[in-house]
Amino acid sequence: MTAAPGPSRIVRYAMAVAWSSFLSAGVLEALVFAVVDPHELRWFGAAPVELSAEALYTLSFLIFWGVVALGASLALALVNLPADEPKPQRGSPGWPR
Repeated sequence: MTAAPGPSRIVRYAMAVAWSSFLSAGVLEALVFAVVDPHELRWFGAAPVELSAEALYTLSFLIFWGVVALGASLALALVNLPADEPKPQRGSPGWPR
């Protein structure tokens, strides 16, 4: 009996990047908004940001998630990982017989 094949290497990398960056963005948002009041934010020091607190939390989380995912995917791309080991073929001709 053979087991069903798992996800490909690219899918596994994408899942690892997405999940780790999701957790990191959550921690980063908690740290930022523990210090910053969303109602006191201003656009580069001028006009106040006219968004609700929930919208600011959501927007900042998505920005944090994207930036952390970009950094994680770049780090993963720079790592030289060996390719998956080829599986031996059953009943292939050759040695040993």
